[in-house]
Amino acid sequence: MYKINDNYLKLPGSYLFSTIGKKVAAYTAEHPEKSIIRLGIGDVTQPLAPAILTAMHKAVDEMGCAETFHGYAPDLGYEFLRNAIAEGDYRVRGTDIKADEIFVSDGAKCDSGNIQEIFSLDNKIAVCDPVYPVYVDTNAMAGRTGIYDPKTEMWSNVIYMPCLAENDFAPELPKEEPDMIYLCFPNNPTGSTITKEQLQTWVDYANRVGAIIIYDAAYEAYISEENVPHTIYECEGARTCAIELKSFSKNAGFTGVRLGYTVIPKELKCGDVSLHALWARRHGTKYNGAPYIIQRAGEAVYSEEGKAQLREQVAYYMNNARTIRESLKDAGYTVSGGVNAPYIWLKTPENMTSWQFFDYLLETAGVVGTPGSGFGPSGEGYFRLTAFGTHENTLAALERIKKM
Repeated sequence: MYKINDNYLKLPGSYLFSTIGKKVAAYTAEHPEKSIIRLGIGDVTQPLAPAILTAMHKAVDEMGCAETFHGYAPDLGYEFLRNAIAEGDYRVRGTDIKADEIFVSDGAKCDSGNIQEIFSLDNKIAVCDPVYPVYVDTNAMAGRTGIYDPKTEMWSNVIYMPCLAENDFAPELPKEEPDMIYLCFPNNPTGSTITKEQLQTWVDYANRVGAIIIYDAAYEAYISEENVPHTIYECEGARTCAIELKSFSKNAGFTGVRLGYTVIPKELKCGDVSLHALWARRHGTKYNGAPYIIQRAGEAVYSEEGKAQLREQVAYYMNNARTIRESLKDAGYTVSGGVNAPYIWLKTPENMTSWQFFDYLLETAGVVGTPGSGFGPSGEGYFRLTAFGTHENTLAALERIKKM
């Protein structure tokens, strides 16, 4: 008789955003006359930039001609896109990432879940707390995280690195040595960042203890401060200890199109085994690449027209972030984030848990956000609001919140 992967049975009842969706659906069914403003899930609202649409239309036409038709994409991704990424995201920043060290995929979320497959199950992971749930959940599905304790909302075999107000929501080096370290900066959900000097400390630590860093740079385009690194490869020694994940979802609005990539330098080895070669084998065997049309759209992101148009979109969302941050401060809330990231991290009123504040905000103001506890135990007492709404809805939501 067949058997299931019982690691899935260890997971908490439901995924964070599924729970939010069910709560909002139930409220809407009960109050159909109420309008809901969603500042919760990190989906974008601005349409694809004109330069991207032009590239997609051209690629669609090419797919209709026998002479220019394209079937399966190459395992690593098309060379035209990998060259554009290597130049536009790395060489311009003085980092020597080569095109054949870039693996194009259908999104950073998939890569952040799939990357753990090339590592042994007896590796111990360290994660920021709070943090994007996919890192822990996918390791739990693999059987790497031990037993889940619903009282503490922690896994027995995970090293949690608390990101608290006292340390500017940035982690400190763990006291227990991990094998795999997940870092995300600018951070989701707190919107916090670390300086290049602080990141160098992590790189030095990983090389010293023999750990691998999985570095999620999905929100790199929103960095506004000069001392915040855009890639971990700005740090000396990162090529021997770090894998970087990047996404086109938030910088180019590809949430409905799906495109991302992973960087694995050729120097990155576990003993004599090349991680670059392992991921190349995994990538080729369990294909999760993006179609030709989408990769041409990605190439357009790096065109002069594309860069100019996308700067405007990022500025639009960051204007929302600034508006939320300043308005909530004026209303007496304690807030952080929103400077180098499209997320605002709000401290809930003293007498409310993060889920109680979610319910209060939904029922009183018709505004949806994300409870901080859904990102980890240290997120309790906090709440995430996103700047990815329209500006009009953002202003309307803030007016409702002020009247509560």
